[in-house]
Amino acid sequence: QVQLVESGGGLVQPGGSLRLACAASGNSFSIANMAWYRQAPGKERELVAGITVDGRTHYAYSVKGRFTISRDNAKHTLYLQMNSLKPADTAVYNCNAQTIITHRNYWGQGTQVTVSS
Repeated sequence: QVQLVESGGGLVQPGGSLRLACAASGNSFSIANMAWYRQAPGKERELVAGITVDGRTHYAYSVKGRFTISRDNAKHTLYLQMNSLKPADTAVYNCNAQTIITHRNYWGQGTQVTVSS
């Protein structure tokens, strides 16, 4: 089993920055790929950014150049640095982790990001 806990969300003005963190516990050494998803009210959940165990990254087009995903495998922690935030970035952000061998997906409880003036 893997437990994921997100933190770092909050209220920020357009153009501001936030850094989200996702701490993994339990059988964290079984984690392969990790990702950040988000879901705004009335919208579908979307993939924001992903990172493999080897550090390869990918981003949604809407956040390229503004967001940076990273991970610290020794600390079992995933990060999302968000710069130049826009109102359209307002959503609940969830951390996702996929395990090796069993290929199971785990989700954090979510952290709210609100971008508003």
